[in-house]
Amino acid sequence: MSIVTSPRGSETPFQIGHDVLDLSAMRDICRRGRKVTLSDAAKQRIVRSRAVVDELVSGGDAAPSAYGINTGFGFLADVRISAKQIVELQYNLVRSHAAGVGPLLPIPVVRGMLLLRASTLSLGHSGVRLLVAERLCELLNQQIHPCVPSRGSVGASGDLAPLAHLTLGVIGEGEVQVGLSHDAQRKTAAQAHDDAGLTPIVLAAKEGLALINGTQCMTSIGMLAIADALELCTLADIIGAMSLEALLGTPRAFDPRIHAARPQPGQALSAENLRRLLDGSPIVDSHRNCGKVQDPYSLRCMPQVHGASRDGISYAHTVLLHETKSATDNPLIFVEPTTDASDPLRYDIVSGGNFHGQPVALALDFAGIATAELANISERRIEQLVNPHLSSGLPAFLIRESGLNSGYMIGQVTAAALVSENKILAHPASVDSIPSSAGREDHVSMGVHAADKLQRIVENVRTVLAIELCCATQGISLRAPLLPADALSAVFRLVRSKVPELIHDRPLHIEIEAVRTLCENGSILAAARQHSPLH
Repeated sequence: MSIVTSPRGSETPFQIGHDVLDLSAMRDICRRGRKVTLSDAAKQRIVRSRAVVDELVSGGDAAPSAYGINTGFGFLADVRISAKQIVELQYNLVRSHAAGVGPLLPIPVVRGMLLLRASTLSLGHSGVRLLVAERLCELLNQQIHPCVPSRGSVGASGDLAPLAHLTLGVIGEGEVQVGLSHDAQRKTAAQAHDDAGLTPIVLAAKEGLALINGTQCMTSIGMLAIADALELCTLADIIGAMSLEALLGTPRAFDPRIHAARPQPGQALSAENLRRLLDGSPIVDSHRNCGKVQDPYSLRCMPQVHGASRDGISYAHTVLLHETKSATDNPLIFVEPTTDASDPLRYDIVSGGNFHGQPVALALDFAGIATAELANISERRIEQLVNPHLSSGLPAFLIRESGLNSGYMIGQVTAAALVSENKILAHPASVDSIPSSAGREDHVSMGVHAADKLQRIVENVRTVLAIELCCATQGISLRAPLLPADALSAVFRLVRSKVPELIHDRPLHIEIEAVRTLCENGSILAAARQHSPLH
């Protein structure tokens, strides 16, 4: 997962509680270090909900029981906690739940967790003090990122272990990474707070629970992965069009009348991309009247397959956008609005289950399946390119002296390995559940597992598409002096600026990584879009 930096202060801060938290904003904040602030309306909502907790706590031991404020948690929800122990309860909760294991989550994901947690608090249903939400913003702006192990969440009551580790960093405990990923320094949270001039927060009633209940880990991973997956849909169109050019394929299957006859939205967008990419191609013109009726499905059905993937990922995108605007902790505080300051506080504290990650888990599983299909069909196009029985006259394995040289033979094998791995990863996590907390939490979502699998699938698909682009570029080199259409010629030149034509065997991993980087950093998309508007 890449991170691209921009100069600090170069953009207007994102206003949590006012601005729309979409994929673009997530990328700017999580990967480019854009600063954030709380909107005035968000501050008012937070202060109003905190007044409810303060009123309840002021009642001491005579106050009515309220889950997580003066009771234990989970199976221990019926255990009353004395007024003197309410603060200790919050610290015990955070420390005991910081039981994650495994490699650390990437810094962009942790930034997303901080952002999404602040967004949830900004809705005014959590009962924290304003300074808690402001501290989340300060950590983002100071680029102080708690060290969060990647394993340990079952997705209900939300992402407890990851969020507990996040909260340790918020209160000045545990370890953090300071800076964005290319220059991050690991140090104790206490030292990082001191260096930044921050005084660690002392948790008050309900605040520990409000910080660790929710779906912010799975949603952060998922949002960033979906942003990448949607780009892969357009990359698949570009690279698939390159392969069609190299294979002397026909664009007749992209006729708009065909796709109007089956009004699937993603299919129509993909077909339009392909028409634009191939329009005016000298290669296509050179064989337009050669009588070729149709191509194999991996070329002919690109709109249907790429488009279906686009629609599936877009559905998951919609679900996660809803989640970024959701109050996902427990219990939730509902305050009746009033304009009269003399009116008594009217409120209700309701224990529910918005922390359950099932909506996110199901959507991310679907997105993983949809994204994996982009690599499935890409690998079949690679086979078309390297197989002399299928490649419309290209030399075996795309190298002139095949036999002496193996060319891109093993590139296809690598793609096949990644596609097979994706088939394992595409098995849904959300169909699994395991009870926890003495059976009180008896159905869980496995949402972080679904998010993690999606991210791994995205990385594999990007690599498979990079291998296809290496092969398609080589195929076009072998069609010289003919060239593809303008947008694809620009992509061809960009790849050739990093990877020379394959004349003799060389280690392929170097060029696969170079082209993969071009796919990841947006260079391929930018080169094509300079000549053709693409969806």
